Amino acid sequence: MSRQTPQPCCEKFKTMIGGQALIEGIMMRGPEKDAIVVRGKDGLEVEVKPRKLPPRRSILRWPLIRGVVNFFDSQVVGVKALLRSADLSPEEYTEEPSKLDKWLEKKLGNAKFQNFLLGTAVALGLGMSIVLFFLLPMIISSFFDQWITSNLGICLLEGLIRIGIFLAYMFAISRMKEMRRLFAYHGAEHKTIRCYEAGLPLTVENVRRQTRLHPRCGTSFLLVILVLSILIFSMASAALLAAVPALEAMRGSFWYRVVMIVFKLLLIPLVVAIGYEINRWVGRHDNLLSKILTAPGMWFQNFTTNEPDDSMIEVGIAAVQAVLPQEAGADRW
Repeated sequence: MSRQTPQPCCEKFKTMIGGQALIEGIMMRGPEKDAIVVRGKDGLEVEVKPRKLPPRRSILRWPLIRGVVNFFDSQVVGVKALLRSADLSPEEYTEEPSKLDKWLEKKLGNAKFQNFLLGTAVALGLGMSIVLFFLLPMIISSFFDQWITSNLGICLLEGLIRIGIFLAYMFAISRMKEMRRLFAYHGAEHKTIRCYEAGLPLTVENVRRQTRLHPRCGTSFLLVILVLSILIFSMASAALLAAVPALEAMRGSFWYRVVMIVFKLLLIPLVVAIGYEINRWVGRHDNLLSKILTAPGMWFQNFTTNEPDDSMIEVGIAAVQAVLPQEAGADRW
């Protein structure tokens, strides 16, 4: 069967359904259910659980607050799904537990051991992201503050370093064999959602024709965060220096750098919250401004998605079908 050139779909509506690539599978989140679909040695393994959401009038749903809550929730759910996919995937993709893993499981018990692994994985993931994409650029750029006296100039330099590190990191891991396969499942997720939003039957043939790029990709959200941090850090730093003139007099000193770095680290939740609201607005609109805002993320997906094979598309179809709401249209974004 010949493969056709992927084409952009014509959206009939925008769905809130979204997912994440896993080890030999896809995790999909709908308005009512979460599903993990993995291609195991005996076929597709499908696990569906009801989704736990805050009450409608909860403070956790308020603008800005919901962005931070959803970000951390997605990290926990995503890591948990990734660990579960490792259990469900074929043996060739499963590593033998180390002696340390076996000792911890024996001492903690299976349930506590799984929670320990989950907490450790989330903490390490967030910690590495903060150190690599925020703390390191801050430290590097801070050494230029004795030559670059403009607060905006320092923040721009810091932002360029941050984006450079991020793009280099993503390009490097995109060359890894295991990641290329993971990114192909990411492409299958996007293609399946594109097909669903176009109102087409979810068949391998229809999904295969869709583009693997999607404007509401969660991975692209990270790039929005990095760009947004330049603006927010610049404005907040300028306000801090204006409010504390003594700090400006310390420019170039060790303690000045420490204060500015800690101050910017404390601003990260605000950056995430505003970035989430921007992403939410973009997801609901289709105009010139939304296209401009999504353009960098769409380009970035050329590194984070690959064309899937038909077996991966079958996983994507099963994942979407597993989380479709009982009432048609209840998943409208």
